[in-house]
Amino acid sequence: MTVAPCGLDSEREENVLTLGDLTVGARLILRCRKDWRDATVAAISIEAVILSVGSPSGHTYRVRRPHTSLLSMDGSIPVLGEGVWRAGRVNYDSRW
Repeated sequence: MTVAPCGLDSEREENVLTLGDLTVGARLILRCRKDWRDATVAAISIEAVILSVGSPSGHTYRVRRPHTSLLSMDGSIPVLGEGVWRAGRVNYDSRW
C-alpha cells in the first residue's frame, strides 16, 4: 500500500468549492424540481446561504441552502445540483 505524499490531500480539499465560499452577489445555476434556474447569493447568515432565484413568470423567490453544499464548475459558472444544466435550463423570455 502506498501513502500519498503530504500535501496532496490538502490540495484536493482546497479545490472543492462550496456554497459558503461564494460572496454576496455571486451568480450561479441552481437545480430546482423540474428545471435549472439562475440564482444570486442574496445573503449569508450563520445558519445558511440565502439565494435569490429567478422564476419564468418574472418574479423572484428566496431559498436557503447549507454552507457545505458542493458546487461544480462548468467553465467559470458555478452549478449547484446534479445533472446536465444546459439542456434543462428554464426559458425566461422567448422574445430574446
